[in-house]
Parts: sequence; C-alpha cells; structure tokens
Amino acid sequence: MRLARFDNGDGIVRAGIVRGDSVSDLSATGLPADTVDIIAAWDLGQVEAALVDAPRSSLADVRLLAPVLPRKDVMAVGRNYRDHAAEFSASGFDASEKQVIPDHPVIFTKATSSVVGPDDPIVLANDPTGTTDYEGEMAVVIGKPARNVSEERALDHVFGWTIVNDVTARDLQKRHVQWFVGKSPDTFCPIGPWIVTVDELPDIGASWMRTTVNGELRQEAPIEALIFGVESLIATLSEVMTLEPGDVIATGTGKGVGIGFDPPVYLQGGDVVEVSIDRIGTLRNTAI
Repeated sequence: MRLARFDNGDGIVRAGIVRGDSVSDLSATGLPADTVDIIAAWDLGQVEAALVDAPRSSLADVRLLAPVLPRKDVMAVGRNYRDHAAEFSASGFDASEKQVIPDHPVIFTKATSSVVGPDDPIVLANDPTGTTDYEGEMAVVIGKPARNVSEERALDHVFGWTIVNDVTARDLQKRHVQWFVGKSPDTFCPIGPWIVTVDELPDIGASWMRTTVNGELRQEAPIEALIFGVESLIATLSEVMTLEPGDVIATGTGKGVGIGFDPPVYLQGGDVVEVSIDRIGTLRNTAI
C-alpha cells in the first residue's frame, strides 16, 4: 500500500491510502489523521476494511503533505555510496573527516522543522551562504520499536520506504564541522510523495534512485550499492537507542551532487528538483 498525508484545501490534515490516481481518506473512517499513529498500530486487515467505505478524492484535487512527520529528528547517513564519498572528499566540504570510505556509518540528523512535502518550495533564503545543494535519497520508515536488533531481524521493524531530498547548505555544513546546522534550514528536508509498505516492495535494493534538476539527470544510483545497507543501519542505531514507529532514516546519496561539479553548481531560484525511485514514485520540489 501507499500511505500518504494530505489535505483537501481546507487545511485539515488527513491520512489516506493512494490507489491509482486517487486517495482514500482513512481519517473519515475513524482511523487517526496522524500517520505515525497509523504506522504504530498498523493492521492491514483493519485498513483494508476501512477502504471499503472511505471517501475518495482525485490526487489532482488534494495537496499531498510529507507522508510522515517524525516525532524526532530525521536520521541520515553521510558518504554511503563509494562514488559520492570520493566526490565529497575531493570537494573539500567535509571538515570533519579525512577518510574517504568510512569504516562505520556516518550518522547525522536533520531538524523536524526542516520537513516539507511534495511540491512545497525549497526556500533558498534560509541558506545565508547561497550554497544550497540537493541530495536524492531513499529513506526507511520504522514500523515497530527496535532496540538491539540484529541485521538478520532488521527488516522485521521496517514499515516502508519513501524519498528524501537531503537539501544542504554546503558552506554552513563545512563551517560548523558538525553537519546539523547545514542540514537543517527550514524547508531543507522534502519527504514524499508517500510511503510504500515493505510488503509491497520487499526488494528495495533492486530499485534505482535518480535525481534531475530542470530535467537534466544529475544522479543515478542503485539502492543495492549502499556501503551500509538498511539492515546494517538499523542494527547500528538500535544498538544504542530505541527506534520508534514513524522514525525516518535517509540512507545516503549517490554521485552527482552540486559540489561534485567544478565549479560547484548550486540551486537557483526556479530550479525544479525531482528525485525518483523505481516503484516508489517521484518527489518534486522547486527552489524559490
């Protein structure tokens, strides 16, 4: 299934299931409007029963929101593709680490206040340095609490997959050494367009991630090429903390980001960034 958050233009947030070119309103059937609550209590039979009477709207008539609004910072992984790790090291923008290929996952977070949804603008004025860059990524949404989970059992705790654009203020990232400030300006974490449940897409590694800017292909990478895969990331994080339903882990970006060009190519007003992943969909946002 494809779980989404949306409103009908009235400002009321609803949870729904996307089928074809329409969305069914689960909230109208008595299920929660917060997708975190739906994920935490996920019951496929209950959802299927609710869909029988749930009112449907055309996707063209609603506004899709970020499919999940995490209750803690979005977790993310740096330098998790070998080719991106090499281009990032060569750029000189990572002041925290001189090792090109990490021995362990490089984990950072993005503030929840940076989260926006599909078609929401990326506001360049929130980066005072004018060095805003894109990073297309596949993200994991946790479905069941996870603590001290082995790699072999990690996927049992996954609810599904979505797309994140890990938008970054590069000069701030470099200036502050720790990446939180450069990763967290408002509007710098688009998520969407929905969450595809793991039962519908069990072999996420077979999918490819592609990023275009104004229709020009910039990034293209297979999910299976991650240095640290989903199982490793969940095992690493859950060894020291409890992962909870609705938590989001952005798994890393591939080669082709703006700082990989010489000179760097940053986002400009009017640029349209589209991140697509096979069998999930496309996350589209315009820089303003």
